[in-house]
Amino acid sequence: MGEGQLQGRAGTAPLGQSDTQFRLLVEGVADYAIYMISPEGFVASWNSGAQRIKGYTPAEIIGQHYRRFYTDADQATQEPEHNLQRAATEGRVEAEGWRVRKDGSQFWAHVVIDRILDDRGAILGFAKVTRDVTEQRMAAQQLEEAREALFQSQKMEAIGQLTGGMAHDFNNLLMAIQGSLDLLSRQLPQDERTQNLLGAAQAGVIRGKNLSQRMLAFARKQELKPQPVDLVDLVYGMSELIDGALGSRFQLATRFAFRLDRVVVDPHQLELALLNLVVNARDAYGEAGGRISIEADMTEAPHGDVPGLPDGRYVRLAVIDHGPGMDERTLARAAEPFFTTKGVGKGTGLGLSMVHGLAAQSRGRLVLRSQPAVGTRADIWLPTLTQGGTVPKPLPLIATAPIVAPAGALRVLAVDDDVLVLSTLKALLEDMGHVVTAASSGERAVELMRGSERFDLLLTDYAMPGLTGADVALAARAARPGLPIVLTTGYAERAVEDLPGMMRLGKPFDRENLARAIDRATAK
Repeated sequence: MGEGQLQGRAGTAPLGQSDTQFRLLVEGVADYAIYMISPEGFVASWNSGAQRIKGYTPAEIIGQHYRRFYTDADQATQEPEHNLQRAATEGRVEAEGWRVRKDGSQFWAHVVIDRILDDRGAILGFAKVTRDVTEQRMAAQQLEEAREALFQSQKMEAIGQLTGGMAHDFNNLLMAIQGSLDLLSRQLPQDERTQNLLGAAQAGVIRGKNLSQRMLAFARKQELKPQPVDLVDLVYGMSELIDGALGSRFQLATRFAFRLDRVVVDPHQLELALLNLVVNARDAYGEAGGRISIEADMTEAPHGDVPGLPDGRYVRLAVIDHGPGMDERTLARAAEPFFTTKGVGKGTGLGLSMVHGLAAQSRGRLVLRSQPAVGTRADIWLPTLTQGGTVPKPLPLIATAPIVAPAGALRVLAVDDDVLVLSTLKALLEDMGHVVTAASSGERAVELMRGSERFDLLLTDYAMPGLTGADVALAARAARPGLPIVLTTGYAERAVEDLPGMMRLGKPFDRENLARAIDRATAK
């Protein structure tokens, strides 16, 4: 066998046969639309993948301009022509965008256009490869949305932890101020000017306490008193209050589903949340006034508007306005603490954050939707009582009964890691006639209780580094069974609920609340 014959058998097939095999291969590819375009943009060939993806048979499309695959918007900007010009100049164009099938439906396409030259460098036409990547794009979008939701959740959680810590420290400062004012009130002159100044200072403490409560609501560490609530009764019961907040320039409309299950929520806090949303809607309109709607209906989770909400039945309470609305950037930050679009002095920036925290702490969710020039809708999702919601039982609260003075001086072990609060508390207790031993840490308090010194009452802060107030209380029960215990706290941690029989006293507290707590804790 000659050398030439060997090369003919083992080498490449003849040129014509290779072209035929290549053409058959291209025509048989079903996952890619592969076709030729003339220099002017007319379709010159059509494979099975192009027919599957775009819906045209070869007879229907060959000879037609390839611009019909583009959307009307892309055709108006002459994108098909620009792509061919770029491919002719640069040799290759790669892009993604919406393309149109024969039936008018659209798909997201990944497109490559390659320039084809003859031996002299003249343009013979273009090879175009199109791939349908709609599913991949949707999957990437869903992944990005999930990442964004996770980021927002982590951001809000971090802000919540920071806000809760700030509120705790702020309550400690208010506690020191409140205690000092109580002590000064017994020594200051009773003239009108002095008493007015004292009253202004005490009013400032009350405003600070309200501010702190809103911060704690966002941080989900607010003390709530959940109970079954009929939303229709609650809204109608607030009608005079809402009308007073809106004034004559606004029209209030209410619309409720025929049947609404009761929800488990703190009614007082929900009233505050609803009032905040109504006031926000009012302020969005400005001086012009407008229409504000309060609506409620029943719905189910899972729900597309609220991903991640536990399965079950919910009541969706909505406040709707048709004001200027918010853009995406503003909407993304709307529930963050201290963020506000109102003018200086017209808002704390804690209204929506309080609503957000209340909904989350009630095992629901706040959902905000808004568009510029369309308006804003705020939905509070609350779980219904029928879906298995339970009403937690918090620790006993301090009663508002008249003060009953202790039978005699008590030996009190006062514990707080904040030196300023501890010194003020010690002075306040001593002014009430008690003998006080101060401990600035949980470890020191446990050491004292295991010693020989007698105590009639343990008064301890809850949130402390190292041994917490709960740890101190448990150690006290072990070392001194029957010792009355009062836990003071700037916010209501869930762990406090696990200590039955102990009195809880919220910070900041005044002399009267402290006296009531001591009286109830030591009552036989």
